[in-house]
Amino acid sequence: MGSSEDPNRKPDSAYESSASIPFLSKTQYPSSSSSPPIEEDGSEESESNQQYLHISYNQGPRSFKDLPFLILFLLFFLSTFAFGIFAIFNRNTNYSSLSSFTFDPNTTSCIYPSTSSSTSLSFDSSSLLVKGLIWTLVITFVLSVPMCWALLLLLKHYTKHVVYASLPFFIGIPIFLNVYWFVVCTISASCSHAFPLAYRILVMVFIFLVIGVIVWILVVNWHRVELTVSIIGVASDALSWNLGLFGVLPCLTIGLVVYYVPIVVFMVFARFNGKIVAKDLEGEYACVWKEDSWVPAYFALAILTMLWSAAAMLELQVYVISGTVANWYFSKDYQAPKRSITTSLRNAFGPSSGTICLSGLLIFVVRMVRSMVDSARQEDAPGIVNIVLRCCVNALLTAVDFLNKFTINFAAITGEAYCSSARMTYELLRRNLLSAVFVETISSRLLALIVFVLSAIYTIVVCAILKAGTNLGDDSYFVAAMAWVLLIVVLGFLMHVLDNVIDTIYVCYAIDRDKGEVCKQDVHEVYVQLPISRSLRRSVIARTLGV
Repeated sequence: MGSSEDPNRKPDSAYESSASIPFLSKTQYPSSSSSPPIEEDGSEESESNQQYLHISYNQGPRSFKDLPFLILFLLFFLSTFAFGIFAIFNRNTNYSSLSSFTFDPNTTSCIYPSTSSSTSLSFDSSSLLVKGLIWTLVITFVLSVPMCWALLLLLKHYTKHVVYASLPFFIGIPIFLNVYWFVVCTISASCSHAFPLAYRILVMVFIFLVIGVIVWILVVNWHRVELTVSIIGVASDALSWNLGLFGVLPCLTIGLVVYYVPIVVFMVFARFNGKIVAKDLEGEYACVWKEDSWVPAYFALAILTMLWSAAAMLELQVYVISGTVANWYFSKDYQAPKRSITTSLRNAFGPSSGTICLSGLLIFVVRMVRSMVDSARQEDAPGIVNIVLRCCVNALLTAVDFLNKFTINFAAITGEAYCSSARMTYELLRRNLLSAVFVETISSRLLALIVFVLSAIYTIVVCAILKAGTNLGDDSYFVAAMAWVLLIVVLGFLMHVLDNVIDTIYVCYAIDRDKGEVCKQDVHEVYVQLPISRSLRRSVIARTLGV
């Protein structure tokens, strides 16, 4: 971007002097063939700069990283399956007939009588409700596919129109629903009797206050909406070049579900491992089931394996998205490189599998510790020590989230280990005065806004059709709510992918900026508008002045 200022004019201050120096100038980050400049803070800074000079997308063979964590995950996996198979063959077949056993005072044990009574269960369900629910969910799922395709195209070509058109609905729909439930509850005799007028007014006023807070947040952040709209448009364009992700990512999720099936079966059969024993219950002996001592430990192992696998699968999807988009970004032409998704999958399940396992483990531990801290906060444990510990834990968890935000994106691009990726990402963003906390996090909120508006409009239409064309009555609200949940999940998946594409392009842009290259001009035209990190700018100015 050019400047109309006089190049011979001297800067008025040290701040302007440092700001006028290009961040990508060769004097600041020289190539390996040029001699590094002498800096007053010693050679340590020059060595740090030289260490990360050649960051780029690694298209060649990659070496295995973080192998110990891959081995640890495989130990959890193999132990879960090995003990699960043992549980199937070691099960006690008497578990299913526990109710038929009776206590024998003569032998002081439980015996199985020769005859047993059988009970028949009758299941009564509303066929009309089930039929309406199934058809509504099937139609919603079928329609969600073209809706996702149309939404992606609209975000690519008409991002501003989609966002600005969604904003009135984002405010109007909650207002409509708030007034609607108030009127319906007032008209209904049973609802008005159970919910007095004073309480209804209080709830309605509270909801209006929440809506007012949302409007205030939008007004305060309005200056960031224009830039966020451009960022979403760039990400939608990048995703449109890699539509194969929408075939691979759901398959990975289905693969996780298939992977869960045998573990759930193992957990079911693990309950069959034990014996029927007599137990004194308030003076009377009864036959109860006593599990083997190893069964609770196996449940803990299986649940930990499933949670770790779920967290690793989330990181795996982010890795595949990042690797695929980075391959497109650093390609010379505006076209999808061949086998980019295949390459990302091969790297994810191969050289970087240990990195993904480590990242998933960290996310799992952070979520678990955070839930424990939230539970402790709800218990209102007294004492200054507990308050200090909670503050320290929250600070630690925030730091881990801070480091993990772009680490897996960077690992997918370069093939580095987890710790190296975390350190190099921080250094990369710091050198280029870019915040490691992505300043345009409002993009996630705008994407969520669009999903909410579309799903809410669809739900209102479905509810109106069900009320007018079926005999479901009040059950139509439940069916429409289930359709809303399904559409939220499908559209939310699209927005989740877009959110990761935004983060990936941000890292790719930082690499471009660090190398002084421009691989995608339209991306640079948008991302160059991001505000410079003020704390990092001050550190660069201080280093330039030798302070």
